[in-house]
Amino acid sequence: MKTFLKPFYIQPRFFYAGIGIVVLFGLSYFIPVLFNIAQLLILVLAVLFVFDFILVFSGKHKIQASRVLPDKFSNGDKNDVQINISNHYPFLVYLEIIDEIPEQFQKRDFKIKTSIPSKITKQITYNLRPTERGEYHFGDLNIYSHSVLNLVAKRFTFNSGAMVATYPSFKQLKKFELLNINQNTLEYGLKKVRRLGHSMEFEQIKEYVLGDDLRTINWKATAKRNNLMVNQFQDEKSQPVYCIIDKGRIMKMPFEGLSLLDYAINATLVISNVVLKKNDKAGVFSFSKNLDNMVVAERRSTQMQLILEALYNVKTNFFESDFGRLYSNLKRHIPHRSLILMYTNFETLDGLNRQLPYLKAINKSHVLVVIFFKNTALDALIKNKSETVQDVYDKVIAEKFEFEKRLIVNELKKYGIYSILTTPEQLTIDTINKYLEIKSRGVF
Repeated sequence: MKTFLKPFYIQPRFFYAGIGIVVLFGLSYFIPVLFNIAQLLILVLAVLFVFDFILVFSGKHKIQASRVLPDKFSNGDKNDVQINISNHYPFLVYLEIIDEIPEQFQKRDFKIKTSIPSKITKQITYNLRPTERGEYHFGDLNIYSHSVLNLVAKRFTFNSGAMVATYPSFKQLKKFELLNINQNTLEYGLKKVRRLGHSMEFEQIKEYVLGDDLRTINWKATAKRNNLMVNQFQDEKSQPVYCIIDKGRIMKMPFEGLSLLDYAINATLVISNVVLKKNDKAGVFSFSKNLDNMVVAERRSTQMQLILEALYNVKTNFFESDFGRLYSNLKRHIPHRSLILMYTNFETLDGLNRQLPYLKAINKSHVLVVIFFKNTALDALIKNKSETVQDVYDKVIAEKFEFEKRLIVNELKKYGIYSILTTPEQLTIDTINKYLEIKSRGVF
């Protein structure tokens, strides 16, 4: 946000004093003695103004300041911005700080007032909460200083042209890391269950010994060695888990300043970290008209950084999402059976039915979890007491939409598709719990 500020300005107190003197001159027509008092006050005001001007404008670098910015902002969280100010005047100064913060915040009246004693350095901290990813450009840091007389102020300008990139919520990621994700912190209400199946990966070929499974005999190796050889397998520890983010029109709905898309992106960053800590392979991509921002599921040391950069670069025009193309892309790019956590949204059963054939097809090859959102505005409307006929109509319609959300859950369950119906603020924890539940059941 760029503003146009003068290098100095005369304080309102000077004009208020001048108005008072003018009033005295007017009253002197009726009370002549006030004329001499008014003349004396003009002289006093002029002397004080010159004295204050000399005090404030003596020297060039009497105020030193710098803005300290973080390396990056965390989207949807409060981020601290620090201002360090040093006073080199020989007296207490009063400051008015006007920081030209990025235009995305739309704060045209941002202002901080403070005072600093002589030869003291003071730290001032304020916070900003971005609600969209991207680059945030700061302008000048403007500081107006004045003395106790407060008749004239001098402007100092610092830190021109700083930029901070806003990434998906890494603060939320750190918060869940501090919880030390394990069976006791997040698996609310889960219990040990029998594994419904298992997946195996090849380890080695060895000679047959009594008790080995005859189905694992390697006939080619047996023919070469002229001795029974069997394939030895071990439980596969690393399973691929993909977070798929719908960046279509249905994800544009806002909640507390953030779109559903950004809530999904923030949750994806956290769940990817949990997946890697659970020794699985984490991957992500987004889709609308096409499949974008793809990171193949791996367990390499740089995987989280790759995922963070991919999520930062998610861009969309909120077009209608093409689930048919999503299905064909999944078939082409993900050949192995994987856990698919799909962040999308359905408001009506008709909206689900249009995409249900593609969801059923995806679920045949993978374990699909459809994650969609409760409309919290409708919840508040349902809980409010109806006082008029219009309130009754609104409440009935709200209850109908909420009922349709529950029907969507039942419809997905009927075809063996897992689902999570959650609020934006509970999205991350609900997704983690569902992943841990599915992993404990061994169904992928």
